Amino acid sequence: MSPRSRGTAAVTLAVAAALSLPACGSGDTADGDGGGDRKAAVATGGKDFADAARKTAAYGTEVEPGAFPRTITHAMGKSELKAPPRRVVVLDVGEFDNVVSLGLKPVGYAPGEGDAAIPSYLKKEAGNPKSVGTINSLNLEAIAGLKPDLILGSQLRAADKYDELSKIAPTVFSIRPGFTWKENFLLNAQALDRTERAHSALAAYQAKAEKLGKDIGADKPTVSMVRYLPDRLRLYARASFIGTILEDVGLPRPENQQIDDLATEISPERIDEADADWIFTGVYGDPKATQRDTARSSPLWKKLDAVREGRAKDVSDETWYLGLGVTSAGLVLDDLRANLVK
Repeated sequence: MSPRSRGTAAVTLAVAAALSLPACGSGDTADGDGGGDRKAAVATGGKDFADAARKTAAYGTEVEPGAFPRTITHAMGKSELKAPPRRVVVLDVGEFDNVVSLGLKPVGYAPGEGDAAIPSYLKKEAGNPKSVGTINSLNLEAIAGLKPDLILGSQLRAADKYDELSKIAPTVFSIRPGFTWKENFLLNAQALDRTERAHSALAAYQAKAEKLGKDIGADKPTVSMVRYLPDRLRLYARASFIGTILEDVGLPRPENQQIDDLATEISPERIDEADADWIFTGVYGDPKATQRDTARSSPLWKKLDAVREGRAKDVSDETWYLGLGVTSAGLVLDDLRANLVK
């Protein structure tokens, strides 16, 4: 239901109830992994994780474009929108990318822990959204103060805040961010009544990916995705945002990354498992807080052909891993073209 129909008193009560609860449970804010009992099933691995894209594709609405009120079926139930949303709060980078890519400026945004409030690649189009906390510590009072008419997020990030959020404004949740980015984009677009624009954006992305694959040629190099995080070192696999992009281009992966999961974790002492024709590396947060320097000082790293021949490249963590939307995916394609097409 719309906040206008509830009245100021109801919103005040909802915020008071929300503020009496503990902050959102901690999780891996870096790429769609998460923690907490209600989140664990779709965090990584297992049937619920694997089914997330298929289930998300079935969500949405049956009403025609432009028709309101409309009911959106989503990961946490059903939400009614009485009019086209104009004041949208987004609870993660993927939703931020989605909303801006569809031509709207969010009024509120919850970035990842320690991230810049607005992704740099979206600053020109994003306007000036207000902070509503972080994805792991939402400020419900700030959200209510913005008088949103739609809140977009995911079950993985904020299932434990859904009841409180839905009392503030209609709330639509995908299952999880990450490899489901295309399905999430279409779900968000249905809530925003911008489905045609979303389909056009995805078609343009797909054509760009296929053209890149053709331009690289038939003899495609293997690509390894390495990411350094404060508490782990990952080789990203097929069921990740970057994994879907590489698959769309038709780029082969090393065998240890050809798994239907988010990533496989290694230690700096096993950095040679990143071996491939090309190695692209990202760093989440402060590089000094990760094991990047330890891994790169290893003789195993230095002996890799890609490293010795200049085919190990640092990439933007903001777009390659955190973006989780169609605009960031297009920028990843640009980076791949700059490196792989001669």
